[in-house]
Amino acid sequence: MVSNTNRKLELYAILEDRQREDGNGYTMDSNFLSKGTTSFGKRHTKTHSMCRRCGNRAYHNQKKTCAQCGYPSAKIRSFNWGMKAKRRKTTGTGRMRYLKTVNVRFKNGFREGVKATKSE
Repeated sequence: MVSNTNRKLELYAILEDRQREDGNGYTMDSNFLSKGTTSFGKRHTKTHSMCRRCGNRAYHNQKKTCAQCGYPSAKIRSFNWGMKAKRRKTTGTGRMRYLKTVNVRFKNGFREGVKATKSE
């Protein structure tokens, strides 16, 4: 049976050979030579949380800004290089609670306080 110290020496030798061969810079982490799986296991904190303006999980907790809509800035985040993103978020993609009544009111000349007459 190989002792622990001999095993570590073997791993260090393998490490030096690998660094000489491909130069990837592997690190010694509790007898594993890995930059991948073991490193990903240490990620357990969330960087983004829910944004109160757009509702997406894009609000960066440390930066205090939303990656999706740009909250807390007054203007909604949009760029000309993202035409598809603009199309998804533009007027007409939501409920349009106010704007959907404007067309009918325009047709009637924005009258107020007058009862509509029946046309025959």
